[in-house]
Amino acid sequence: MAGTRAPGGGQAGTRKAPRTVDATARALDERFGTTGFARKALRKAFPDQWSFLVGEIAMYSFVIILLTGVFLTLFFKPSMHEVIYDGSYTKLRGVEMSEAYASSLKISFDVRGGLLVRQIHHWSTLIFMGAILVHLLRNFFTGAFRKPRELNWVLGVTMFMLVMLNGLFGYSLPDDLLSGTGIRILEGVLASIPLVGSYAVMFLFGGEFPGNDIIPRLYVIHVLLIPGILAALIPLHAIVLTWRQTHTQFPGRGSSNTTVRGYPFFPVFMAKTSALFLWVLGVTTLLAAFVQINPIWLFGPYDPGAISAGSQPDWYMGWLEGALRIMPAWEITAWGHTVTLSVIIPSLVVPGILFTGLGAYPFLERWVTGDHQVHHLLDRPRDVPARMGVGVGGVVFYGLLWLAGGNDVLAQRFDVSLFWTTWFFRFAVILGPVLGYIVAYRIAVGLQRRDLGLVRHGLETGIVRQSPEGGFSEVERHLPDEAVAAITDPRPAAAVPLDVPPPVGDVESPRARSRAARIRAALNRRFRADLAHPGPTAEAPALEEARPLADSETAPPGS
Repeated sequence: MAGTRAPGGGQAGTRKAPRTVDATARALDERFGTTGFARKALRKAFPDQWSFLVGEIAMYSFVIILLTGVFLTLFFKPSMHEVIYDGSYTKLRGVEMSEAYASSLKISFDVRGGLLVRQIHHWSTLIFMGAILVHLLRNFFTGAFRKPRELNWVLGVTMFMLVMLNGLFGYSLPDDLLSGTGIRILEGVLASIPLVGSYAVMFLFGGEFPGNDIIPRLYVIHVLLIPGILAALIPLHAIVLTWRQTHTQFPGRGSSNTTVRGYPFFPVFMAKTSALFLWVLGVTTLLAAFVQINPIWLFGPYDPGAISAGSQPDWYMGWLEGALRIMPAWEITAWGHTVTLSVIIPSLVVPGILFTGLGAYPFLERWVTGDHQVHHLLDRPRDVPARMGVGVGGVVFYGLLWLAGGNDVLAQRFDVSLFWTTWFFRFAVILGPVLGYIVAYRIAVGLQRRDLGLVRHGLETGIVRQSPEGGFSEVERHLPDEAVAAITDPRPAAAVPLDVPPPVGDVESPRARSRAARIRAALNRRFRADLAHPGPTAEAPALEEARPLADSETAPPGS
């Protein structure tokens, strides 16, 4: 078909790129060799599973935090110099306060759009933390941390810890009564460290509490140090390593350990991810506009001798406060020094065990399972009951500590003794994770058996037919091929047997002589128990033979 003549003498439909674009592309290719990379990158496949987007929500929340943070730094004064407030908020006029608190009030009441931006900043931080936590749980339950992604998992845990600290420091900057309470807790935690605690307090606060340097130093850490580290780690975690290692995907029709099923980066994924960024920005802005958060003008300036009843930290710090609240008042004295276990254990030991365990888990599981294969296919959580139980136990532990952080509020709301709520949580944080493991394990096994039943027999239709012989049978509808493939398609095993060989005569196997080897073998057996084994089975021929009969049963009369 001949092309129509366009104005200017060119052929319509054969338009070339503008000379400036063509020249720019050629110049970049000649200097950096970008053409080959760009051609491959633009066609890179991205999975279309919804859980894949949780990490992007975290990344876009971080972008919003940076943009709003830059705006806030233009007006915030990180100084503890005392001034007399003379701003728009009449209820605090004439009150002596720090410049940090006065500038925070100025942002809220005198800077156009300042309160909205401040609340967007706060809400995006909460969404950022929530998205990171959900993303970590998604990667844990699906086994996305396995080879070759161990480093990416460690980076994610590190960022989770850094963001938690940075949120605490940012929350403390306004120097109001509520944030000052958090700083006071921080001072108590630092002072409880044996030998170096008092020196750490003097260094951070610039003298005795509250000192004059804590706000400027937290400001430097909050706006410069930790954001700089995150700005380096997030691209490394989300782009560089992921781009090099390819994306993970769930098992199913067309998925394999060597191919990625999805849409190309450009234009499909680019359009979707741009829309997602706008959605995150819009939702955060709506939350900031209609849901009030951290109304610092109601709390007043920080006073070391005052505290507000029922004060609570942001949700991501609640588990640490809960650990402090339910810990018994234990302390020991040795060599003339008093060690306050009631502060050290909940504030340093428990977080240390939690984050160390999270970071080391991929290597611990590999040691238990003996699995050194490369995994690009994810596990369905139900297919690995032991891992699902461990994860649910950790979530229960975290959730109970979080609830314990509000034990005074719970006691007041439900008219229960604070003494009994404290003792309840002391027992619950020990027994709850064990119960959570058992329940999650049994649920996973039950879901596995349900899947096998669906593959063998199909879905119940509620239609009962009578045969010419007078018998009754229910018509069952087969699962779609996509659903069957997610259950039965082969994939790399999650664990290999590491059983200790039996002794030959009176001679034990070398693997049975060390306690570590025996513990490893026992954990391996526990991990492999009830492990799903997708792939061809002895029942497959019988299933194929039964399929035509079942199809004929479900066919409409006269077909």
